[in-house]
Amino acid sequence: MSMLKMAAVAAPFDRDLDGDFARIEKLIAEARTEGVGLLALPEACLGGYLANLDGGAEGPPALTLDGPEIARLVALAGDMVVTAGYCEDGGGVLYNSAVCVTGDGILGHHRKVHQPLRESASYGAGGLFEAFDTPVGRLGMMICYDKAFPESARALALSGAEIVVCMSAWPGSRTNASADLAEDRWKRRFDLFDRARALENQIVWLSANQSGTFGDLNFVSSAKIVDPGGEILADTGVAEGMAVAELDVREALETARRSMAHLRDRRPEAYPVGVG
Repeated sequence: MSMLKMAAVAAPFDRDLDGDFARIEKLIAEARTEGVGLLALPEACLGGYLANLDGGAEGPPALTLDGPEIARLVALAGDMVVTAGYCEDGGGVLYNSAVCVTGDGILGHHRKVHQPLRESASYGAGGLFEAFDTPVGRLGMMICYDKAFPESARALALSGAEIVVCMSAWPGSRTNASADLAEDRWKRRFDLFDRARALENQIVWLSANQSGTFGDLNFVSSAKIVDPGGEILADTGVAEGMAVAELDVREALETARRSMAHLRDRRPEAYPVGVG
């Protein structure tokens, strides 16, 4: 039996990169003390998210994948697998991106594919969901709105992902907002997507999110770990914090897929795309 302790973070991040790294260093130290092997940090934790989604917001600092900031994250990760979101300078085009690292270097990279509201005014769109191997198993990554599309998680699961990490800067509702963030309809959607994507693909799901407020946005936090049956193992609720859970990932997947195996039992010929 090979147990993996995992952690998903809900925390605030802003334009102060040094402050962001100080917070990340503290989170990594806390996770290391607890024996965490996989730590999921939120979308845009290096430099903060957009101040609004109206199309004119000043963006975070643009970083390169091979630049000093990602190298700094690598150095902090050490023997831990860490995922983090940042604004990527893609050479003339900015991307809302995520990176997966250990102390040995970069293991995986993802550019956000699906763009809500006017995010496309600030970022180009990625075009691929692909799993990759890490010391803690085969991982897939996505960012925020990506999880509203079942094809995103399904593509990663079919690519062999055992664990999917979704990093978000997911706010409460823009209209008819609830006075109690725990009752907010956008929070309910956030939680439903997390559970549904884990269950329909029978995978382990880590959901990290920003917390607090930034610009016009009030983030729902709600970092969590979900098992392959769609059950929440740990959840921060609408507060800053770290959701921590331990699981034998391979055993959990095998158990979930033993009788009704959703990936095995698919009938792709029954649902062709773009026909007719």
